[in-house]
Amino acid sequence: MSKKKPRPVPVPAEGLTQLVDAHTHLASCKDPAADIVSRAGAAGVSRMVTVGDGLEEAERALQAAHEFPNVWAACAIHPTKADTLDAAARKRLEEMAADPRCVAIGETGLDTYWIKHEPESTAPLEAQEEALRWHMDLAKEAGKVLMIHNREADAELLRVLGDAENVMLHCFSSPMDVAKEALARGWVLSFAGNVTFKRNEELRQSAAIAPAGQLLVETDAPYMTPEPFRGARNEPTFIGHTYNCIAEARGMDVEDLVTEVNQTFNSVFGL
Repeated sequence: MSKKKPRPVPVPAEGLTQLVDAHTHLASCKDPAADIVSRAGAAGVSRMVTVGDGLEEAERALQAAHEFPNVWAACAIHPTKADTLDAAARKRLEEMAADPRCVAIGETGLDTYWIKHEPESTAPLEAQEEALRWHMDLAKEAGKVLMIHNREADAELLRVLGDAENVMLHCFSSPMDVAKEALARGWVLSFAGNVTFKRNEELRQSAAIAPAGQLLVETDAPYMTPEPFRGARNEPTFIGHTYNCIAEARGMDVEDLVTEVNQTFNSVFGL
């Protein structure tokens, strides 16, 4: 019986500095946040936004943002957990949104994938939509970007968001027509490691057409590890590979892309 080929161990992309990671989950990564932030810094990552997908992780995200000067937080209830958005959670999220170390309301949004595959443990679409609308109001009141999770809910999401402003579509994975519609509405597309996957040529084309000011780069760690390390655990340390891929798709020097994304990072997160 032949042995399975071992997965390659991820290494940072060499020669890059001042990288920013617009969406990561320090609380979900295997190692302590201090170790991850340190390794990322050694790999050229200067700033990141860590995200809560539920109240507990949002608390940890905000704690990390206060602990590390180059880390900021996004706080919200993930759509699959939308039925946990009770009065107490809303009150606490309002407090978090007022904290200057919280720079985004997210991740919120819509997710029909888990409704189809694990309906017993996933909030129904009606609850997700209600929670999304509440988060939309919170983001508007707080003057902070709305960070959106979308999984197999393109039509529903475009309908609910309507003419909403200051929207970031994290880990953008939708078809080209959705990219064009989102960009026309002035929203920001944030691309993760899946843009490097060989089969995702259309996703690279979406990254190529996004104007300056409407494109961010993220890890969504510990998920979405870029090629050639797909399948291994991700962390901000490896984001340089995604920058290289997007720069190639856009026909520009990666250093110029880094500068552009830094400017967008500052604008989107009010830094």
